[in-house]
Amino acid sequence: MKNFSGKILFLDRSDINTDEIIPAKYLTELTKAALKPYCLEDLSLPGFDPKRDLEGKSVIVTRANFGCGSSREHAPWVLECNHINLVVAENFARIFRQNMFNCGMLAVTLPKSEIDDLFTRFAGTPAECKTDLEQQTLTVSNDQESKVYHFTVGDFDLELVKAGGWINYADQKY
Repeated sequence: MKNFSGKILFLDRSDINTDEIIPAKYLTELTKAALKPYCLEDLSLPGFDPKRDLEGKSVIVTRANFGCGSSREHAPWVLECNHINLVVAENFARIFRQNMFNCGMLAVTLPKSEIDDLFTRFAGTPAECKTDLEQQTLTVSNDQESKVYHFTVGDFDLELVKAGGWINYADQKY
């Protein structure tokens, strides 16, 4: 099972689309690993530099409609290649969200008020997240404070995550 804990990258914007997660010009790469250096290359956020800001991060916290745009598996793949296995957002594009679970990754939806709270309390600090899949909680902390957020993932999607993705799940069940 993948790791769903670690240092957080805060992306304070809604509607981050799959072309910003991995530009289409790289979709001809032959391996997932070849996508790694291009993660979030076209994302436009003031002061954001993917080469600098992705380093050492394992979790993304963002706003609404993450993963909108084209329905491609490359978007979760490039996150996975960069050791980001958990994205927390107000909501996700439906296909992107399912592609995350199919890859054994975790897409956590929290209400807008809790996303706002995460940004207010923890953005701009060296924040970390610890995930408890059984309790379905995220514990976010920095040097000053810690707070627990509860989430819900459907039973089947949780099984995909625990199995490491659809292929592993199918191998175990069929």
